Amino acid sequence: MFPAIHAPRLPLAATALALLSLAACATPQERPAPAAGFAASAWPAACEDWDEWDKPGPPFRIHGNSYYVGTCGIGAILIAGDADGAGHVLIDTGTEKGADVVLANVAKLGFNPADIRVLLMTHEHHDHVGGAAKLLAATGATLKASEVAAAAMLRGNVAPDDPQADIHPAMQPVAKAEVIGPGQPVALGDIRVTMVPTPGHTMGATSWQWRSCEGADCRTIVYADSLSAVSGDDYRFSDHPDYVDTFRQGIAALAALDCDILLTPHPSASEMRARIVSGSLVDSDACRSYAAKVGRALDERLATEAAK
Repeated sequence: MFPAIHAPRLPLAATALALLSLAACATPQERPAPAAGFAASAWPAACEDWDEWDKPGPPFRIHGNSYYVGTCGIGAILIAGDADGAGHVLIDTGTEKGADVVLANVAKLGFNPADIRVLLMTHEHHDHVGGAAKLLAATGATLKASEVAAAAMLRGNVAPDDPQADIHPAMQPVAKAEVIGPGQPVALGDIRVTMVPTPGHTMGATSWQWRSCEGADCRTIVYADSLSAVSGDDYRFSDHPDYVDTFRQGIAALAALDCDILLTPHPSASEMRARIVSGSLVDSDACRSYAAKVGRALDERLATEAAK
C-alpha cells in the first residue's frame, strides 16, 4: 500500500468549509453539448426507485464533464478529462457484476474505459466497490481511498467494527490502494475532486466534491455517501458514543458544503429519479436537506435503541 498522506486533522465541519475554496480553484473547461442519446430523461424510463443493484440502465450526462454510468440501483460517476490525454476519474464500481455494466456504460458514452486513470470510492461495502478489483484489472487505474476504506479493500472485507460487518460478504481484494487524507484534492489533468470525510455508514465513508462546467454554466457537484444508520441485528449505535459523535460530524460536514447538484451511491436516497422527471438535477438546498434527513434517521435509530 502506498503511504498515507498526513493532512491536518481538522474537525470535519471545519474541513468542509475549507473545501469551498478548493472547489472554486478548478479551472472551468468548455464542454460540448450532451449527445441527444445521453440525456438524463432516458434514465427514469428504464429505472425505478430503489431498483435492482445490477440492473443495467442508460448512462447520461449530469452536467459538463460529469456522467452517470452506474446501474439502475447503484451509482457510479465518471468525470471525464479533457483532450490532453490525462484520462478520467471514476467514483464507485457497483458490485462485481455491476462493474461490467459500468464499463459498458463508459464505452457507450464514447469514452475508452482504459482511459480511467483514478478510481475513487464512497464506502467499503460490496454493493458499491465489489467490482473494484475487476475494474482495476480492466483499466490499470489507481484506487485512492481513505485509510480505513483502503485497508478494507486490501483485505477484501470490512473491519470487524463495521456496523454491518455480519451482513456484507467478502470481496475480491485489490492489489494496491493509495491512502489520501481529509480535504486533499485529487488532481488529474483538468479534474479536481476533493475528499470530504463523512464517516457513519462505515468508518471509511467518504463524499466527493468538484466543479463541472458547460460553457459559463458552472456547478458544484457533490457525490455524498449513504450516511444511513443501518446495521446488523446485534449492533447498537448507542453503545458506541464516539462513533455517533463522528457520525454527526460527517453529517455537519455535508450540510456545510457548497452543493448545486447532489448525487448518492443509492440514487433514490437523494431522489435522483424524481429530480430528473421534474426537469432538473440542480437543487442548491439538496445537500442540506439530505443531511437533515439522515440526521433525523440517526436520531430515530438512537431513540428506538433507547426504548428497548
